[in-house]
Amino acid sequence: MGAERGFTYIWILFAVAVAGIVLAAAGQLWQTEAQREKEVELMFVGEQFRQAIGSYYESSPGMPKRYPDSQERLLFDDRFPIPKRHLRKIYFDPMTGRAEWGLIRKPGIGIVGIHSLSTRKPVKRANFHERYAKFADAVSYEDWTFVYTPGETGGTAQQPGSQPQSQSKSRPESQSQPKPQPQPKSPAQPDAPPDAPPPPASSDPSAAAGGSIPPSPAY
Repeated sequence: MGAERGFTYIWILFAVAVAGIVLAAAGQLWQTEAQREKEVELMFVGEQFRQAIGSYYESSPGMPKRYPDSQERLLFDDRFPIPKRHLRKIYFDPMTGRAEWGLIRKPGIGIVGIHSLSTRKPVKRANFHERYAKFADAVSYEDWTFVYTPGETGGTAQQPGSQPQSQSKSRPESQSQPKPQPQPKSPAQPDAPPDAPPPPASSDPSAAAGGSIPPSPAY
């Protein structure tokens, strides 16, 4: 009886250990997937900041153009008679959960970009837009810098560079040629006039014989 209890106890311990390993693997998988979702959100938020900085710079009245000197300038740009808003709000950093960002400044110029303050190691290592190709070598999310450079076009929110290609290619020549127009019909020739009716038969015998009948000789 004691041996059976000991054997059962060992099996219980083994089952608990296996269950723990499975749960740990599932938890790690869940954390990785959650981190990937946060990375997508970080790309979206970072691109919003980059485009807002670009909007502030490009809409500068006069020359030289200026970058914002604070994040609040993106929310309330009072350089115009009617203040302009370039950013809807100061977004939270999905990696830290705080509305705090690392500001990339250039002396005498202003804020040219932002980056996350998270020191976690990224999961995403490939398939970046060419503007963010250097993210593949990032050590932490602090290396994911979103900087506006004058002359750049806007990117997409979740995965920059997914702009649809122009569909301005001409169609094949066989499809662009106009359809042949039907030739106009020539007007119908007028019908020939009907033949003249034959002359009516004459009651005069001479006429029927084709001439006059000579008179009979006298006896």
